[in-house]
This record gives sequence, structure tokens and C-alpha cells, in this order.
Amino acid sequence: MKEEVKLPVTNENGYYEIRLESIGGLGANLCGKMIGELGAVFMGLNAASFSSYGSEKRGSPVKAYIRWSAQGQEIGINSPVEEPHILGLFHEALAGKLPVTAGVTEKTKVIVNTDASPMEMRKRLKLCGGEIICIDALKIAMESKTRINMVMLGAIVKASGFIPFEAAEELVRETIGKKYPNLIQENLEGLKRGYEEGKSMFFQEDGTFERVPYQEAKNKWGYANAPIGGANPRIGSTVSNDLSASREGYIPLFLQEKCINCGLCDTTCPDMVFQFKPGEYKGRPAMVNTGLDYHHCKGCLRCVDVCPTNALVKGVEREHPDLKWFVRNKDLIVDRLEYEDAGPNSWVTSESHFTEKRIDGGMV
Repeated sequence: MKEEVKLPVTNENGYYEIRLESIGGLGANLCGKMIGELGAVFMGLNAASFSSYGSEKRGSPVKAYIRWSAQGQEIGINSPVEEPHILGLFHEALAGKLPVTAGVTEKTKVIVNTDASPMEMRKRLKLCGGEIICIDALKIAMESKTRINMVMLGAIVKASGFIPFEAAEELVRETIGKKYPNLIQENLEGLKRGYEEGKSMFFQEDGTFERVPYQEAKNKWGYANAPIGGANPRIGSTVSNDLSASREGYIPLFLQEKCINCGLCDTTCPDMVFQFKPGEYKGRPAMVNTGLDYHHCKGCLRCVDVCPTNALVKGVEREHPDLKWFVRNKDLIVDRLEYEDAGPNSWVTSESHFTEKRIDGGMV
């Protein structure tokens, strides 16, 4: 047990609390466990950490909760963290789709994985006030050949103002180094860059936005009123289901001139992404692939793997801002929508579909 590190601030229960908002596959669960261990083993604190998520699959929403208290105070609760001192948002596309900023106060330090500025993120997250730290964890992870969670861990250590960076380095060596000794340097580099490269800005409350109260989601159905057969009203392939928040930074890009309309992409796709319409191919009537509907795309890239002609290639979502805009009518140029979602939004983005708008139930 290391010498106890003093907590600079606690809530009315005497706890310092951290909440991580993410999707499965970005490593938030492991990051939460490591932060809990960081406090208990390396900082001499009492600590508790646990995660809350649904089917535990890649792309599903994940929350990780961490509580610290002084050595002399036991942690007597294990309920979700409602008003965190630090909020880590691992996936910016969750904003607007889930209440990820619920419970944030002017004392909360919000860390966001994004290439946007703190000013842009404040508007996008509609935060009343407090401190926002922006870190391009995806880019750093790709360059350092590590995972987003290591970069976010470094940013959290820096934002806290009291967690010793050396303790975090030692934790990474012990946690990652024992299992993946060949990757220790890459993970340490990601941790260091996350610590050093965040862009911070503090905002005073100005009444521009209202606070989002924290409220746990309540199931409409339980054992007493669930329909026989366990019906699921939000199947992953329904027309109205927006899967864009499940993407992890990559999207398939469609090169129509290479497409032979074989349909393998449509066969392998689990989520109704590809749009085929009657047309002509090599002088004959055929169902022609007219592009992707990113409203459904969760970035699994199965289509890229199966395409025999490389008509679908892997792309970095942030590098294609043109996919965020559309024209509502081919005879009328319409102003661009305000950018609120990260990456391609819920509109058909193939060139041949720039004139079409999505509504629940189909295309108009």
C-alpha cells in the first residue's frame, strides 16, 4: 500500500467520483477497473469500481463508475455515479443519443474524445458551465498503436490535478505489461500523450443551456407485464434505428465505379445499410447498388472484407466531413443542417441519393 494521496474535493458523502460513458470495444470497462486499482493500490485510498452495460457486446452503451474515499472512510454504496467530479466521454457520437452529460455540474471536468475544440464541444454537449478537456484519443491511439482507453486514462490523470502520473505509468506496466509485454511501450506512449495533449477551457454559467438531471432509465416491461415470447421493440435492423453511435471511428467508403453489383455486401451486412434500386448494368436491367445509408451503419466493416473488387474500402470517419451534408431537392439548394452528430448522419449519402430524405418507415 502506497502512502495516501489526499483527495482535493469530495461530495457530501465524502467520495470522489468518476463516470465513464462509452460503447463496448473502446476499453472503458478496463479503464474503469484500472482507475479503481490506481486509487486502492497506488494512492492509498479506499476504492470501488464497476460497470453497467446491457448485452456486453461491441457497440453497446457502456458506463463505468469509480468511487474513491480516504483510508478512514468506507465506501458504503454501489449505486451509479450521478454527479461526477470527472466525466470521461469515450465516444462523442453518443451525445444527443443518450443523456451522457446527465448530472454534470459546474464542478465537473468533462473529458471528450474528439478532434473538435472545447468551444465546439460545449455547444454540442449543451453544457451549462465547468471545464471541458478535448483530446483526439482516436488519432493518438492510431498513431501510437494503442487503444483509446490508454489515451483517455492519461487525460483523466491530468484533469484530476492530484493523481501522480508516475503511479499511472506503474499501473500500466503491471496491468498491461504482464499480459502483453510486447505492447507496453505503445501503451505507455498513449498514456503520456493523453496526459500532455488535451486542450482545456473553463466556462462560466451564462444561462445558455439547462442542466440535464440524472435519472436512471426505467424499463417499461418487467416480469409481470412482458409480452409472451420476449418481443424486442428495437431490433438492430429496423428502419428507424440509428446505429451511428456504435461506430468506432471507421466507416466503409463506396467506390461505385468498381462495383459489379454482386450483392455480397448486402448479404453480409446485418443492418440494412446498402441501397439497391432497379437500374442498368452492362447494358442490362439489374438491381444497382446506389450507396450506403449510414443511419444504420455501425462500422463493423464486414462489407469491406467481403467485397471482391475493392469497391468498399476502410475509411476514417472524421476525414469525410462531406458525408454530413445533403441536398433536400435536386432543384433547390438547401442550407446545411447544423452539425450535431459526429460523422455521417442519418441521411443517404451516396451521390445518387443526395436528393432523398429519410423518415421513419422508408424514403421519400
